Amino acid sequence: MLYLLLLVPIAIGICFYIFSFKQVRILALGLQSIVFAFTLYIFLHVSGLETPLTEAIGNWGPLSIQLYCDRVVSVFLMLTAMLFLSFFTFVQRKDYFNRLFIFLFATLQSLIMLIFLSADLFNIFVAVEISTVICGILIMYKHDSRSLYDGLVYLMTNIVGMLFFLLGIGFLYRHFGTLNIYQMAAYMRDASGKDVLLPFAFIMTGVGLKCALMPVFSWLPKAHGTPGAPSIVSAVLSALYVKGGIYLFLRMRDMFAPAIEMDGFFLAMGIITGMAGWIIAVSQKDIKLILAYHTISQLGLILIGISLGGASQWGAVYHIVNHAVFKSLLFLGAGMIVDTYHTRNIYKIRGVFRTMPVVSIATMAAILGITGAPLFNGSISKYLIQSGEINRAAEIAILLINGGTILSFVKYSHIFFGNPEEPVVSSIPIIQKGVVIGLGVLCLAGGVWGTGFIRLLFGYAPNISPLSYVWKCLIWIVSLALGYILYTMVLTKWNKIHQGFSIELTFNQICASIAGLFAVLLAYGWLTAA
Repeated sequence: MLYLLLLVPIAIGICFYIFSFKQVRILALGLQSIVFAFTLYIFLHVSGLETPLTEAIGNWGPLSIQLYCDRVVSVFLMLTAMLFLSFFTFVQRKDYFNRLFIFLFATLQSLIMLIFLSADLFNIFVAVEISTVICGILIMYKHDSRSLYDGLVYLMTNIVGMLFFLLGIGFLYRHFGTLNIYQMAAYMRDASGKDVLLPFAFIMTGVGLKCALMPVFSWLPKAHGTPGAPSIVSAVLSALYVKGGIYLFLRMRDMFAPAIEMDGFFLAMGIITGMAGWIIAVSQKDIKLILAYHTISQLGLILIGISLGGASQWGAVYHIVNHAVFKSLLFLGAGMIVDTYHTRNIYKIRGVFRTMPVVSIATMAAILGITGAPLFNGSISKYLIQSGEINRAAEIAILLINGGTILSFVKYSHIFFGNPEEPVVSSIPIIQKGVVIGLGVLCLAGGVWGTGFIRLLFGYAPNISPLSYVWKCLIWIVSLALGYILYTMVLTKWNKIHQGFSIELTFNQICASIAGLFAVLLAYGWLTAA
């Protein structure tokens, strides 16, 4: 049953690539609806089981391809199918939505699902490598020089990172004789930390790269914010594909936990990544780069929650879902704004609310979600991240990260007000308006009914104190006021920040940062290995 989720999207893409007919776009949309319905069925089926659903493809005993689906995996599958359905709906009228694009997009969907479903480390490696190639092609889809450069840097950087992952897999297979993640986790209980130190450093270097950790994050803004990539590509990369790295982190954390304690290290790395993300984001003037760097910041926040465990981990898992929704909406909205104003310079975009009221309202819902505004989805997940067994340093860091996010989106929100420098005519197709409004409604629903969604999706009953939640809401209001004052009275007068700067690393420098992360992980593992 699970293997159909891997085969059907690829089969859809191949058929559409081979056979050309006028109704190809509508049929693609219909088949995506069927895939979403199937993931909904799997979620309902898995929710009623006491043990995870597993399947073995092939009759090769321990060499069979193992698929594993628990409740969290089923939610990620459903999220993937829902967003791809939204993306296929959104691009119905786009010129680039042709047979090749459908083939690449549908294949990428299948590979993302394989990353979530596979219980085999080597199959995960293959899925990540092939999807990396497809993402590189999508980034370079419009063939302009900047996109070609960014796509090649993205491709080569991720290939180098996954070579570290592959070396770690080889060491683990030599030691344990299996590639199954869950069997390996059981074997780790009897293993010495020093025995798995080298594979730990290799694998977590690759995973750290996919999570865009400091200092190996510079590939992400190149990929997600490149000028030539369609906004739908930026949306799928930021909303879904990067979640594969977070999911791998979750699985690798559980696998290595009996032998090596890694929460302390990745808590610190999450704090550094979250802080660096918004600091660089607030200094950008490119509308897509602001969103790209905020993906880095939010990934840092998610790593903080996962590393804290308990209620904070469930808040982080829910924030993965929330981030996928509001970041999809932000990138789609930004793409429509750029197409209308013909510029990505945030200082040259004004009066969006007057020009594009529907898109503005939907984008504002996403902004309220990412900043953790009361009654919106980010407020619930961020509340839970802060409600676990959190230390003072982590609590202050979370407040600073969210305060920085608010500050950055105070700057971003200026595009909605004022008057355009030149007359602007907007002609947004109604189908695109429907997609962004639907995502905006999800941002609101994920907050208003947040506790119910968490209980339904993950079977976890969050304990949210009304008084404590009101206190968090007051903190958000104060942070918004301080963010507005700080931006208007300080940052607008600080030319370096106001005009923007970027961190451009060469490929050699990126490789050096990957090697540096490996060395730090090796040293940390040596000091903490059981």
